[in-house]
Amino acid sequence: MERLKKLGIIPINKDILYSLYGNLKRPDEKVSELERKGLVIRVKRNLYVVAPKVHNQTISTELVANHLYRPSYVSLESALAYYGLIPERVYTMRSVCTKLHKQYDTPLGNFEYVKVPAQYYPIGVRQEIIDNSYAFLIASPEKALCDKIVTTPNLRLQSVKAMGEYLEEDLRFEMSALSSFNSDIIRQCAEVGRKKGKLRLLLEFLGNVINN
Repeated sequence: MERLKKLGIIPINKDILYSLYGNLKRPDEKVSELERKGLVIRVKRNLYVVAPKVHNQTISTELVANHLYRPSYVSLESALAYYGLIPERVYTMRSVCTKLHKQYDTPLGNFEYVKVPAQYYPIGVRQEIIDNSYAFLIASPEKALCDKIVTTPNLRLQSVKAMGEYLEEDLRFEMSALSSFNSDIIRQCAEVGRKKGKLRLLLEFLGNVINN
């Protein structure tokens, strides 16, 4: 138990577990035993987390999301909810990636990955450090909103007014937060991302908010 406890909440592979029980002839059987006893949780093939009952910590689904499918960062509704920018509770951890769209149904919940262009991907991504013990990649509030607009199919926004209605009525966005948004991140996204026209509308709407 103590050996497992030291691993904390960081997702691990079988090699890490093998290193704890390297003197065994059949380490695979030991890993299966740990899983049966509920001491480790298999998230997918060759990816595990130590169970909370071992380390008495809450597992970070954001951290798991980063490890489950790489490269990726938490974004979209998951990031917007994380920052308190939308009121809805998010039941699927949604991330952005550069590879094919992917979904996982795991014992820790559902995870979804949405593809964006490689050139657009790194803009506005930050490392969130939690209690100096672990960190995960997440979109900045500005990038998460851009990602939402860019990846939402059939989104018809043809005016600055329509953009404001989308934010306030459809997303129920925390509009007061827009005054502190970094317009440079949105501008960079508009330069290289899809739906450039809609991102420029967002940029114009943001400018109106800041100037007023």
